[in-house]
Amino acid sequence: MSATMLHYKSNLRDIMFNLFEVLDINRTVLGQGEFTAMDEATARETLVALDKFAKEMLAPSFVEGDRTPLQLDKQGNVKIPEGIKKSLKDWHDAEWNKLELPERLGGYGAPPSLQWAAFELISGANPVTTFYQFGTFMARIIDDLGTDAQKKRYVQQMLDKHWGATMMLSEPQAGSDVGEGRTKAKHIKDDVWELTGTKCWITNGDFDGPENIVHLVLARPEGAAGGTKGLSLFIVPKFWVNEDGSLGERNGIFVTSIEKKMGIKASATCVMGMGEEKPCRGLLMGNVHDGIRMMFKVIEQARMSIGMKSMAALSSAYQNALAYAKDRVQGPDLAKAMDKASPRVRIITHPDVRRMLMVLKSHSEGMRALALYNAAIQDQVELKGGHRDGAAKELDRLNDLLLPLIKGYNSDKGYELLGLALQVFGGTGFTQDWPMEQYIRDQKIDSLYEGTTHIQALDLLFRKVAKDGGETLRGLLGEVEKFLEAQEGGAALATERALLKEALENLQAMVGTLLMGKMGESVYHAGLHANRVLMGLAEVTMGWLLLKHAKVALKKLSETKDAADKAFYEGKVASARFFAAEVLPNLATSRRIVENGNLMLMELGEEAFG
Repeated sequence: MSATMLHYKSNLRDIMFNLFEVLDINRTVLGQGEFTAMDEATARETLVALDKFAKEMLAPSFVEGDRTPLQLDKQGNVKIPEGIKKSLKDWHDAEWNKLELPERLGGYGAPPSLQWAAFELISGANPVTTFYQFGTFMARIIDDLGTDAQKKRYVQQMLDKHWGATMMLSEPQAGSDVGEGRTKAKHIKDDVWELTGTKCWITNGDFDGPENIVHLVLARPEGAAGGTKGLSLFIVPKFWVNEDGSLGERNGIFVTSIEKKMGIKASATCVMGMGEEKPCRGLLMGNVHDGIRMMFKVIEQARMSIGMKSMAALSSAYQNALAYAKDRVQGPDLAKAMDKASPRVRIITHPDVRRMLMVLKSHSEGMRALALYNAAIQDQVELKGGHRDGAAKELDRLNDLLLPLIKGYNSDKGYELLGLALQVFGGTGFTQDWPMEQYIRDQKIDSLYEGTTHIQALDLLFRKVAKDGGETLRGLLGEVEKFLEAQEGGAALATERALLKEALENLQAMVGTLLMGKMGESVYHAGLHANRVLMGLAEVTMGWLLLKHAKVALKKLSETKDAADKAFYEGKVASARFFAAEVLPNLATSRRIVENGNLMLMELGEEAFG
């Protein structure tokens, strides 16, 4: 059977449930502010149409992109597989690129919640194609941060001509330590600078199709301070863009090599050289030296994208495993195994397969709930004036707090659980007849780039929790406490609320022990246990959200007579109950480990690791 045709299985029903039955975006955001063009009917129709498009036009090139090598010519141009090029052309021809644009830029005016729901569909169908669509977002960044002249020079034609774009941070000697970057910038005149240096691991540093690619490059101006504070951000095009918007000569930025990778192979991960063969010119973004703050607007988008991509892969893997389990006949019913004459049954009958399936279902639904909950917070940030407006300050901090959970937890746990999805298939899953092995190879990168899991955990502890004295964290956990105190869900969810309450107490004790006690002894304790805090906070938040979902589902169950709806809502309740019973108790173990933590590993001689 063909993995190309079978691979992507979306969960549009759960996406709709999140958006319209739980988050109620038709009431909270659609038709308001900049989102007046969207009502519930339009939003639903958009998702249905995009789901169809993703399966019919994006998913077919998923396998081709994995099996067809990229080609790099002597001029530093990258040729991508024809199927990927066709998918991208189909995307732009259908004008789906306008979904993430505000109306003032010729877009459809969709709020973040709808944009991220759409992103799940397209990244699940073919993640590589989403990477090559980065130019639309980068045009929005230049529109937000650039000077008037830079906007006029770049934004509209980036959108109209579907130019590509990259973010360029990493360097061979620095890796994730961005402040160690050595790329230099020399001032020429006005906002024009010349850059020299090498960047590595640049996603889609070049590809054939668009007439131009715009790189946003972090570099250090001559005489600037060391570290991240000395970095500035530059707009560096593949072909120089003249002041009137016309294209000039080839700029001095070239791909010197393409990385050979275990997954997402059709995405050209490039080493980029600047100023080696000819001068590399760029424009200082906004004509201000504030590079790392500006780039973080891109990084935050990328981190949310990766969390969504991981969740989408896990969700599709679960749906594939579920379909296989309902069809594959193997072995007798365990309760009748002693009777050699008992008939063979579908493997969904077996207890361990059911356990694995519910692990996958509850986690994929929990990850989706977490991501779309934060997307709805981004809706409100936009309605209140965006990131720069004081009215959105608290919501903006909550968004910042949740981002490392979405990126860190979804990517790390997602990789682990994709292995479980493959397990449902048995030996069949290890073959390329099914998409599991490609899912695993494509998804592993998610826990590594845009900040590894531990970088996300340290970011959570130091920048998101300690920096504001834990105020934002207390606000989030306060919402969980309100849910518990109000006994939401009534007697039907009493057991699950008790499990959530215990998990919350264990999380609070763990955070308190680490921040108020252990870290006073040595910051190494944060290095040893920050990941447990990130995972624990993500699971408590997901457990709370899943119980909120169960509360809604229980009410709907009492009202519906539709068989399909009834099955869906029963599944939502079961998912929440399973997560509460099987996942939340693990926080007790994490608490004990943190409370009993010592510095033995840090005091151990290196030779003992031999």
